[in-house]
Amino acid sequence: MKMKINLKKVAAAAISAVLAAGALVGCGSINDTATDNSAGASGSQTQGQAVVSTDGSTSMEKVIGYLSEAYMEDNKNVKVTYNPTGSGSGIQAVSEGRCDIGLSSRDLKDEEKQTLEGTVVAIDGIAIIVNPQNKIEDLSVDQIAKIYTGEVTNWSEVGGEDGPIVLIGREAASGTRDGFESITKTKDKCKYNQELTSTGDVIQTVASNPNAIGYASLAAVKDTIKVLKVENVMPSKDTIQDKSYKIQRDFVFVTKKGAKLSDDAQKFFDYATSKDADALIEKAGAIPVIR
Repeated sequence: MKMKINLKKVAAAAISAVLAAGALVGCGSINDTATDNSAGASGSQTQGQAVVSTDGSTSMEKVIGYLSEAYMEDNKNVKVTYNPTGSGSGIQAVSEGRCDIGLSSRDLKDEEKQTLEGTVVAIDGIAIIVNPQNKIEDLSVDQIAKIYTGEVTNWSEVGGEDGPIVLIGREAASGTRDGFESITKTKDKCKYNQELTSTGDVIQTVASNPNAIGYASLAAVKDTIKVLKVENVMPSKDTIQDKSYKIQRDFVFVTKKGAKLSDDAQKFFDYATSKDADALIEKAGAIPVIR
């Protein structure tokens, strides 16, 4: 009798497991992290949540992370996903309807504007930094490019004291490096002496070497280094917003012209591009646009 009771329990448990598995298959599933590679376009659902899918720029990771986390905290029924594929891939994904919002760390090209809409959500300001002992106060974009490509190798060539210029930059995967090289048109041409893995390391290295030059997001700079003017303009929130400071780029939300976003995607878009998002954008190290 005891053996029969145990067999019945085992059979019941097995049936329950099969039913539970069937329910899971019927509902579908998705990775619960904010970074997700499988999200589709508008209107998709997962585990009772509406999904808003974003895809694109790796440089926008912090911005989209802060915005999506805050939005999901206030909207428990919505899941915002992020697929870090790069700007070009994000633009292609939204063009093909594979995501709701594409993320681009460059403005749209003229041919892309024929079918896509770009909305600037934030601005990335990059400061050019030197050691406090350096007498240089101002460099042009052209001088910065020539320094980083090795055409100019001594500080005396740009009005400074005699000394070899030591080029400090970020590692190849860095979004800040990508932004700096794109703006100065030095991509794959820079002759770095050191390629470091964090902004903090760049700042520390420049602070300890009188001949060093580096770059860092404006929000991260400290008083241990000296920030240079670029073409006689000091980087600040105001000069980045009015575009007078040149070492900057836009962070852009890309949507498809003529294609209506789902209600949830539109609500997230409206939130991310409103003044309510400004404090979060600054926390992420970017500059809000003038709204």
